Amino acid sequence: MVKPRPRDGNKGANRPIKKATHSLNPDRERTNPNMRDKATINRLLMYKNFKAKRDRKGKIIQAAPFQSWLPSGSVARVAPNQKWFGNTKVIGQGALQKFQEELGKALKDPYQVVMRQTKLPITLLNESAKNKRFHILDTESFEKTFSSKTRQKRPKLQTCNLEEFASAAQASSGSYDITKDKSLVNREEERKVAREMIMFKGQSKRLWNELYKVIDSSDVVIQVLDARDPMGTRSKHIENFLRKEKPHKQLIFVLNKCDLVPTWVTQRWVTILSSECPTMAFHASLTNPFGKGALINILRQFGKLHQDKKQISVGFIGYPNVGKSSIINTLRSKKVCKVAPIAGETKVWQYITLMRRIYLIDCPGVVYPSGDTDTEIVLKGVVRVENIESPEDHIPELMSRVKPEYMAKTYRVKEWTDTTDFLEQFARRAGRLLKGGEPDFGTVSKMILNDFQRGKLPYFVKPPVDGNKVKLTDSSSDSKGEEEEKTDISEGLPEEFMSGELDTDAVVAPPIEESVEGDDEEEEVDEEADVDYADLKVKLEFNEEDLKPDKEAAGSETEKATTEGLSDEEVKKGQSKKIKQGGQSKLSKQAKKDRSGGRSRNRRRGDDDSDDEPKAPKMTAKQRRRIMNANKIRKIGVHFYKTANVKNRSNRRQLDVAQK
Repeated sequence: MVKPRPRDGNKGANRPIKKATHSLNPDRERTNPNMRDKATINRLLMYKNFKAKRDRKGKIIQAAPFQSWLPSGSVARVAPNQKWFGNTKVIGQGALQKFQEELGKALKDPYQVVMRQTKLPITLLNESAKNKRFHILDTESFEKTFSSKTRQKRPKLQTCNLEEFASAAQASSGSYDITKDKSLVNREEERKVAREMIMFKGQSKRLWNELYKVIDSSDVVIQVLDARDPMGTRSKHIENFLRKEKPHKQLIFVLNKCDLVPTWVTQRWVTILSSECPTMAFHASLTNPFGKGALINILRQFGKLHQDKKQISVGFIGYPNVGKSSIINTLRSKKVCKVAPIAGETKVWQYITLMRRIYLIDCPGVVYPSGDTDTEIVLKGVVRVENIESPEDHIPELMSRVKPEYMAKTYRVKEWTDTTDFLEQFARRAGRLLKGGEPDFGTVSKMILNDFQRGKLPYFVKPPVDGNKVKLTDSSSDSKGEEEEKTDISEGLPEEFMSGELDTDAVVAPPIEESVEGDDEEEEVDEEADVDYADLKVKLEFNEEDLKPDKEAAGSETEKATTEGLSDEEVKKGQSKKIKQGGQSKLSKQAKKDRSGGRSRNRRRGDDDSDDEPKAPKMTAKQRRRIMNANKIRKIGVHFYKTANVKNRSNRRQLDVAQK
């Protein structure tokens, strides 16, 4: 029989020893080394009976588990220790400053994803000038802050002396532009005549409620822009709202209607906008889309970033008539949303399932009230043309934007003196006449405005050119160190964006790798993620001046000769992108006209070079896709190991050949 363990000192000397063999008895025999100890027994007794036993008078007879037994009237106190009053973790000003700078860089980087908000008060680290000014010298003197013995963080000043301050003020005054100062009160604008009610379309409270519902329900927000005027169809108010109120929601720009502008315009706008947000080009079409695989690839990567969620929701927002519903139909490859070439077709938000883990949300178009004129609102496609009272008032601005040669070619009017003369000639040619042979200016004006809104008139806003800031993207470029070329979103996301580096909790998200083994639902909608701008077919015919970038209009003769020496097959494959002028791929005139759908003069006359070689028969899109899929390298079978260096097989093969 094992004796009970001796007790230390006089602790529990008055407590009788229990001889029961119950498992909750600490004095039982210890026949097994894995039996319950006293601490475990007290914890289990606390679960079973956590109250102290008292008699009728309220005096404690038996103390509760984990309750010390003290005689009545004794005073209990906490043992004095300095750790109760010290800091749990001490951090210096240097580490705090480094964290603030790194967090600021990560927040400004559009290719680092904020996964969730932190509960730490990191807003206290922001040195903002929005706080009200107070007399700081009354609080702390100058010597307390800037002396060598100070212990607090020194303020970060832009200037250190009066001369630097004066030079900075002079530089800022020199760059001041009074035309861009929106804080000035313009009395002339206040005296304008009242607008038509139709000009306030897209600004109702109901539509804004729909927009905020979509934003609240979305994990990723896609702002759809018109490629003809991306900056005019941007909503700065919504972007600032997302940046301040919803920083954990990712924002993406999608340039839709890229088939209505030249290819170099699309590339340059993608480069410019990629410095702010991930941007990609898109052409919505059920039969011949562009950028569909790249957009699906991006959404998959966002789905892998949010692995803690069962599914993610992607909301499409933007101006009316920019193609939000058309993009959703293109991603689903069937008509799931109502679409129309007029504004205001989508009335309420709508949920659409793209995959098992990705849902799309369609949103009606919303316009933030800005300083746009009625003509700018009409030309952006915000309102329906048939509801405008005087459409002929907007034709002069339209004709100033569209080149005269495009107007003459589209409406077959050779010469005109002013806008009224042009409308009169076109009305007589189209047969739109009133009684007495008078031209119907209202009807023909609506026809021209409809053609402009639906993309039948060649027009685009030229992107700004700055040699120091703007560099054209090239999908065949090998230099990956430059930031501008990293932001080519058409080929999928770069490494910084794929890694999801930023979390405001200072937690780095795991890097994302494109999965080869996808589920069945994802394989159905998966397409080739690599986007080649040579595959983008431009519907409209532009002249040679518009097809050339502004910076490359006067190119060298040698580069022209090198470009013209390329064959049609090399141009179609996109190999001509390796020839660059200022970072922009240079294609031959014939290839540009073939891509835009027009016929070249050389093809009509018949070149000597083309007569020597037999022309290949034209193939349908299905046949070309079949050949492309057959030539694509897949990670199956023995053919993959002929090209891939798996476990240094190619090196061993070379050694075997050398030995033989």
